[in-house]
This record gives sequence, structure tokens and C-alpha cells, in this order.
Amino acid sequence: MSQTLAVSGMSCTGCESNVESAVSELPGCTGVEADHEAGTVTVDGEVDEAALREAIEDSGYELSE
Repeated sequence: MSQTLAVSGMSCTGCESNVESAVSELPGCTGVEADHEAGTVTVDGEVDEAALREAIEDSGYELSE
């Protein structure tokens, strides 16, 4: 299962790396790709939504609705 979510606050490839690093450590994540230009993160696997939100926010970014 793959899901693409809107993330605000990413402005460079370093931001992408921060988000990807945090999300990739979550249980059930089999792949992740952040795109600062599109303001999105695509997560492969079965990841708990609350844990995903927390990982992104702890990295300094915001998961948009």
C-alpha cells in the first residue's frame, strides 16, 4: 500500500532527507520518498497514521490535511 501526503515546511533536499530518515524508521514502512518542490511525502507499506504524523512533526515539518 502506498500513500502520498502533503507536508508543509520542506524547502530543500536536506528537508527531504530529514523527513525520509524519520519516516523510514517507522514500523511497517517499506519505502519513503519526500519531494520538497511538490510538498509531498510518499510512504510505502502499512504505517500507523498517528506515528507518521508524529515522526514528521518531530522532524520540524507539518503534515497538512
